[in-house]
Amino acid sequence: MGKALILVAFLLVLVSIGATSVRADDHNKPEDNKKTPAPVPAPKDQKPAAAPVPTEEKSKPEPPKEEEKPKPAPAPKEEKPKPSPVDDDTTNYDDETPDPKTGCERAKCKSNGACNKKTLTCPAECPERKPKKNKKNKGCFINCGSKCEATCKWRRPQCNGYGSLCYDPRFVGGDGVMFYFHGAKGRDFALVSDSNLQINAHFIGNRPNGRKRDYTWVQSISIMFDSDTLVLSAKKVQQWDDSVDVLLVKFNGQQVNIPFTGDAEWKINTGVRQVAVERTDDTNTVRVTVGGLVEIDMKAVPVTKEDEKAHNYQLPSNDAFAHFETQFRFSNLSDNVEGILGKTYRPGYVSPVKRGIAMPLMGGEDKYETPSLTSPRCKLCIFQSNYESAPPATGISQY
Repeated sequence: MGKALILVAFLLVLVSIGATSVRADDHNKPEDNKKTPAPVPAPKDQKPAAAPVPTEEKSKPEPPKEEEKPKPAPAPKEEKPKPSPVDDDTTNYDDETPDPKTGCERAKCKSNGACNKKTLTCPAECPERKPKKNKKNKGCFINCGSKCEATCKWRRPQCNGYGSLCYDPRFVGGDGVMFYFHGAKGRDFALVSDSNLQINAHFIGNRPNGRKRDYTWVQSISIMFDSDTLVLSAKKVQQWDDSVDVLLVKFNGQQVNIPFTGDAEWKINTGVRQVAVERTDDTNTVRVTVGGLVEIDMKAVPVTKEDEKAHNYQLPSNDAFAHFETQFRFSNLSDNVEGILGKTYRPGYVSPVKRGIAMPLMGGEDKYETPSLTSPRCKLCIFQSNYESAPPATGISQY
């Protein structure tokens, strides 16, 4: 009996040990057979995620764009003092007797610059300041200003030259670019506006039936400087005759007469500068000089029958539409000069007009229109004068 009890106890111990071993083995097996969600497979050829590494292109600094390359600072320009108006006065001289050997005319300069008291002699190619055949011969140009020389020049406007204003109306700017500016008939516009000079133009014109704009021409020019105003106009005539002079000249509102004989010029010294208007042909052609500021060649002409036919202007038969062909030469314009023509003389100016077309147009009527021919005011005008406005110009044709 005792042995049987011992055997039973022994069997129970063996059974208990086996059960414990089975549970331990089940606990240590991997859970491969358990129903758990399958892992999401990584995309093909995808490497384990890692911190992003900059690409080779980005790791290198981008070279600066060519336009962004730092440019060396330009050397400061040497500021040369501008000559005073009297020092730069090209016409400040006295006539002397012609050279006894050659017969060439001479003049003794009175300006206060480097040319002071020097005698200049005209070249043999143009021995006279005012040749009798102005249309065919060049004249002697005596410059007692900074150039201090006597040279041969045509004494009439060159409509294809720099600073010209001709036709209906066509400009060639200080940059050499040609453009048209229509303006409007009976209106006034600033051609040049600088700190010490303003030049306005009065436009005449006609609008044919069916046209959306006026055909225009420049009939009067006003030159404002210091506290003075010089006005030149082409008088209205029914029929054109080359032998009839149509010029009307006024200085500070008073009419002045330009002689046809002798020196054929009118001169005045304002105390600041010399002003001169001299005839360069028998009639209707003059050279205007405002010392130290501007020289202008002007010629009054009609609208020809050929132009009328070519452009179909439809002008009335009782008006020749006398207007000016003009060319300007400026002295000492500032870098900020304004005006239809003036701005083309700015350093670095780039014309906005289209190139290569028959009629490249320049806008700006609203920016440069003035209340009158002798008013220095417009939206962009910068002229600083000692007067509010000169006396109103009379004798100007209104169309």
